[in-house]
Amino acid sequence: MALSKVDYNSINVTAAASKALKWNSSANGFETGDVGGSLILLATETASSDATITFASNIDSTYKEYIFKFTDVHPETNDVNFQVNFRDGGSSYDATKTTTYFSGYHEEDDSPAQVSYETAADLAQSTGVQNLTKGGLGNGNDECLAGIIHLYDPSNTTFVKHFMARVIRYQHDDAARDDYIAGYCNVTAAIDGVQFSMSSDSIQAGTFKLYGVL
Repeated sequence: MALSKVDYNSINVTAAASKALKWNSSANGFETGDVGGSLILLATETASSDATITFASNIDSTYKEYIFKFTDVHPETNDVNFQVNFRDGGSSYDATKTTTYFSGYHEEDDSPAQVSYETAADLAQSTGVQNLTKGGLGNGNDECLAGIIHLYDPSNTTFVKHFMARVIRYQHDDAARDDYIAGYCNVTAAIDGVQFSMSSDSIQAGTFKLYGVL
């Protein structure tokens, strides 16, 4: 079948930032809009010596998946762990969780690398915080972490709520560590809030963004 060329100037499309082109039912066939897989920025939080960074709204039944991205996260205190917890409809961030935790590690002096399962960092039916780092984040001027969390269908009131995280960081002992965390909030109530913190003192700096996934 032959392909026909389309004169873009004949298509009635007004450009829009962060939008894609998609087909519609009109004669010219195109419009700008959101398409499946698009990330919709819902909120941005910037840490400045904050005890916690909290997303207490925008997590509802609008989207089946939410993504949290955090960059240049820097602690006030050396050798602390970055952590997360979830709210299940009340006022506290204490949803019951069961999780797994794998980690890769490589020092700057090229000591033998390793990959391990971190039994001290997983949870089994716990309401406590979930560590997103194990072994301690460095607070040197150039030390920080970045990562992402996927939270699936948080408003579902039938099934558990799954989440996956990946974090890369500059560890306090001058090493790269790559952490993989996954699990579920074992509650039937909706998850409607997410909170980040350090195991000691504050989050000195960092940018946190919440997206909905179409």
